[in-house]
Amino acid sequence: MGLTLSDRHACVLQSEIRNMSIECSRAGGINLAQGVCDTPVPEAVLQGAADAVRQGMNTYTHYAGLLQLREAIALKQKSYCGLTYDPQSEIIVSAGATGALYCAFQALLNPGDEVIVFEPFYGYHISTLQAAEAVPVYLPLMLPGWSFSEHDLEHLVTPRTRAIIVNTPANPSGKIFSRQEFELVASFAERYDLFVYTDEIYEHFVYGGRTHRSFAALPGMRERTITISGSSKTFSVTGWRIGYALCDAHWARAIGYFNDLVYVCAPAPLQAGVARGMRELDDGYYRGLAVDYQAKRDRFCAALSRAGLKPHIPDGAYYVLADVSTIPGTTGKERAMHILHTTGVASVPGGAFYHDKRGECMVRFCFAKEDAVLEEACQRLQLLAE
Repeated sequence: MGLTLSDRHACVLQSEIRNMSIECSRAGGINLAQGVCDTPVPEAVLQGAADAVRQGMNTYTHYAGLLQLREAIALKQKSYCGLTYDPQSEIIVSAGATGALYCAFQALLNPGDEVIVFEPFYGYHISTLQAAEAVPVYLPLMLPGWSFSEHDLEHLVTPRTRAIIVNTPANPSGKIFSRQEFELVASFAERYDLFVYTDEIYEHFVYGGRTHRSFAALPGMRERTITISGSSKTFSVTGWRIGYALCDAHWARAIGYFNDLVYVCAPAPLQAGVARGMRELDDGYYRGLAVDYQAKRDRFCAALSRAGLKPHIPDGAYYVLADVSTIPGTTGKERAMHILHTTGVASVPGGAFYHDKRGECMVRFCFAKEDAVLEEACQRLQLLAE
């Protein structure tokens, strides 16, 4: 028989996002592929982590995270979403939002369980589901507006349907689910007794006067919702890997045990830095994020339009999908590589966000860059119009 890789290894092959980051590095280009968010980190967050290191906070924390961080998360969730979570029993700090989601899937899904995923999707949601041996079932959102209907949901449900994933604001589309859409999903979840996993990590990146709603705040939804978020984007610390899950204590206990098994704990001093940031940064900081990133969005989408790449203007998050059907190539990858070689700007092929061929005429750009870098990217993209 010989030595072989496991059957599950195929679900964790290197993502197209990382592939394009590598191609960008080779070309010496501007990386608008990966959502690294290389904007400045708030001083309170940096100082909090530095102080924790110096004070000896360098050993394991409780598997659910530092209590001071869990308390800060609970206060923030109460303030911004009107939801009360017990920091002792209903909050699990993990190794990034992806780590929290992985543990939540492991705790609550069985092999063969089906999970409905809106498409375009974030690829790590799919890989993480498959690593738990669950089965993603795709619901394509329709343009314009990335819409869906009750019929779309009902068409997909089977006796094996166990959960649904809601990413709002969404990566890569920038979609923000409306109250009406939330209620449709809530009714569906209640009717078929489903878990609802929500990825809300871009909660403060909302534009045009829109506001973020947490799905768990809907009547009757807190008990069946696993809310996933983190500080990677909000504080520009993607490499720190500080994410968390919020849910009913019954689910949190099992999620925490998997967190202990896989990660032991998130990095202790970095948890302390995030806790200080949550305590000391006021509402003005979060409002400022929305204002600053809306300006980046508007500037970048205008540059895409001038370059002949029609943008699907996002309502939230910090990505934009652009129509590249006029760019030479027959696949999204060929078109993304053409853009990279012509302009030195890296993007992600749209196929990374679809399970079929629907994304071959799109690429995704990330505009979470300092203004000077973003302006340089905008200027380079104009080479496509020449």
